[in-house]
Amino acid sequence: MNPAIDLLDVFFQRENRKIISNFSLRIDYGEICVLLGRSGCGKTTVLKLINRLLEPARGEIRVDGRSTKEWDPIQLKRHIGYVIQEVGLFPHMTVGANLGLLLKLERWEAERIDQRVKELLEMIGLEPQQFGKRYPSELSGGQRQRVGVARALALDPPILLMDEPFGALDPLTRQEIQAEFLALQGRLKKTVVLVTHDLREALLLGTRIVLLREGRIAALGTPQELLSSRDVEIMQYLKPLRDVHVL
Repeated sequence: MNPAIDLLDVFFQRENRKIISNFSLRIDYGEICVLLGRSGCGKTTVLKLINRLLEPARGEIRVDGRSTKEWDPIQLKRHIGYVIQEVGLFPHMTVGANLGLLLKLERWEAERIDQRVKELLEMIGLEPQQFGKRYPSELSGGQRQRVGVARALALDPPILLMDEPFGALDPLTRQEIQAEFLALQGRLKKTVVLVTHDLREALLLGTRIVLLREGRIAALGTPQELLSSRDVEIMQYLKPLRDVHVL
């Protein structure tokens, strides 16, 4: 069986600087694959290569067994939901209109859009009548992030890319949203690629964790495998949490 996403010896550079080198990674259906690493290690670049916002200089990326170059670009982006830290909701549009935008572009009928928007709001625990008519500025940070996740799920894509999705939230709200996301994933079983620099978040959410360093895979394994590893690179990354007795 083909993996959901397959990166095969991918190389990407910008202005003659290597960003991603000899990068190969298989991501199976239904898993949460966390890309972990410090700023500038290439995490977000990998996401953008997957949904073809960037093109590799060498190598191949396959989604559902097909090279991304064989996909129609629009259909590929409809097939892959994208969640970013800043959420990206349109401030002049209501929550309901934000959630229904992609559906409108797909020429869904108005009644069907309204029903799907209601389903999405209920899915993220926001009462449709109360929140559908609000504007993003009238929501808390946690509520806006919930809506950002729901918008990415509007067309029910099988793959979800998430770039530091909870990084801007306060610690308590962040923990609540992480728990809600795990519960939602337990029902939806999406294939998720999530970028973070937060080790605790990676250990909590990840089925597997990919530790990146300077555009290469420094380590790869389940949370349990990384915690028990004696690899110098991994132990160095875990050290701050061990020092404060979190692990």
